[in-house]
Amino acid sequence: MPKARIFKAILRGRIISSDAKEAIDLYSKSRLGEVVNKKVNYSFVEALYLVDKVKIAVYETKKGKKKKLSFDKLMDKARKQDKNIWPKFCVYKDLRTRGYILKTALKFGADFRVYEKGIKPGQKHAKWILFPVHETSRLTWHEFAGKNRVAHSTKKELLIAVVDEEGDISYWEVKWIRP
Repeated sequence: MPKARIFKAILRGRIISSDAKEAIDLYSKSRLGEVVNKKVNYSFVEALYLVDKVKIAVYETKKGKKKKLSFDKLMDKARKQDKNIWPKFCVYKDLRTRGYILKTALKFGADFRVYEKGIKPGQKHAKWILFPVHETSRLTWHEFAGKNRVAHSTKKELLIAVVDEEGDISYWEVKWIRP
């Protein structure tokens, strides 16, 4: 079986995009990224996942020259935009490896929507709204209630992923109970 070819993506601010045929093929198969104007745009967490899996090489243009970014350099750039990127990446990688599809959920007020195994976005709605947090993070009851309200109002289950210092993850599913 031939080895999959690594394709290129370009970082421009917060957008990482590729017009490579492999990017479109990967999107069709696994729903990684979002297709916009015949290009696949990736979030930082998706790009980090693909760099980690050695599927893409991300380049940045500086002073007219393209420079390839290592995983660590891309993580540093992502961390400047999102202080919670490490727990998000750990959870994204873990769930993707287990066969789930994750998409952003910013319009719902959450980090990710998670689709059950075998379900692609558009076939059915996501089952969970996911909030990855680091084990040292603090969450007030008001913040917890807000996250629960977001899940309830979008007719999804609340999933909180707690990431420890080693990158191990504990998942907590929260459901409404009517007494």
